[in-house]
Amino acid sequence: MNDIAQSPTVPKPVVEHRGAPSVRRWMEQRWLLDNIIRANGIDWDQPRSIYLNAPCGVEANADFAQIRTRVQKMADIGPAFAATARRREAKAGEAEAADALVTARDNYFMAAIHWGAAQWPYDENDETNIAYNEKKRNCYQRYANLADHHIEAVWLPFAGSAIPAWFHLPPGYTGGKLPAVIVVPGMDSFKEMSVALYGDRWLNRGIAVLAIDGPGQYEAPMVGINVSMENWSSVGKVLVDWLEARAEIDAARIGVTGTSFGSFFATIVAGSEPRLRACAVVATCLEPGCHTIFEEASPTFKKRFMYMSGYTDESAFDEFRQTLTWENHVDKIACPYLCIAGEAEELSPLEYAEQLIARLNGPKQFVVYAEARHAVGSVPSTNLGPFPPILAADWLAARLAGKPFPSERWYVDSAGRVTKTAY
Repeated sequence: MNDIAQSPTVPKPVVEHRGAPSVRRWMEQRWLLDNIIRANGIDWDQPRSIYLNAPCGVEANADFAQIRTRVQKMADIGPAFAATARRREAKAGEAEAADALVTARDNYFMAAIHWGAAQWPYDENDETNIAYNEKKRNCYQRYANLADHHIEAVWLPFAGSAIPAWFHLPPGYTGGKLPAVIVVPGMDSFKEMSVALYGDRWLNRGIAVLAIDGPGQYEAPMVGINVSMENWSSVGKVLVDWLEARAEIDAARIGVTGTSFGSFFATIVAGSEPRLRACAVVATCLEPGCHTIFEEASPTFKKRFMYMSGYTDESAFDEFRQTLTWENHVDKIACPYLCIAGEAEELSPLEYAEQLIARLNGPKQFVVYAEARHAVGSVPSTNLGPFPPILAADWLAARLAGKPFPSERWYVDSAGRVTKTAY
């Protein structure tokens, strides 16, 4: 069992009734969006049920199969996940009462993931969102108390509030200095799903994990910390300071990784924190100003990000989003940088990742998968070639171990063959 050590001052979410963000395309196209969900299911915009299922393992497969059947429109998403979360939470409680602690542990973890997924459609700090967040935290805490490795709830003082995080040490850790990775989730992801229930790719490689909800992500806006370039440019120091102060962590071996919109956030962190030794990003969102994802993709992306940024007025947000750029930040990145992207990236055209890579002064690797879209998966190149999440984990582990590598662009074709071109 693991006791969860929390900081003395834990900010509490505050119910607000500002209303959900007002997005023109969302209001005009809501009927169309519901029809698209009815025709294509919950994964109409991204493989949501797959990446939520992945950290839970195979036992949760039936949960997500049922949710895929139940969700026929946007309004079904929250209730479908909440109902599944309640069932898993009840099962966990029964198992714990029967002293079946492994079964309890697993079900608390799955319940936490479902509660987090249930939060996704709620783009304001209303009673439902905050209640689901509290259920998620409670279930994850109860999972952590029974986990096979050390887990701590962490609150890092920042911007008058605190960044919420979970700190994980590999199973069997008995002492010594470990490398660590800061894991930055995507726009629609959350810290509790950053470390898998079984066979986690970071912990298995002997790497400690600080899984965060950074500025604007999930729990952070509930405690008053929104997305801004200023916040993401300054949060890296807070994260690395905290890790450096941990007796378990080797301060010379700290890296950062980010997925989807986390690729942008992690890039900004790497540009502002020179103590980081490596940065690995997957599924890119690197278009300065973010026109494609906010104006051409599903309107849910823009609505969600407006909430993350603290905006309800669309015109004001449109001015704000022009500030979202890696320009004037990427030139400061000195550590090794890995970028993994799909050739058919639909949310952030590949040309912007190419531009970023060209601007990097340090060692770099750019891996492009044939036919892959934003999620960089479920196509022959990702199935037959290097598996993207494992490639990122192996690459980052090697960098934190101080191993050199050539600066190259890799192209993985549909047969899984890798063509390498030197930079």
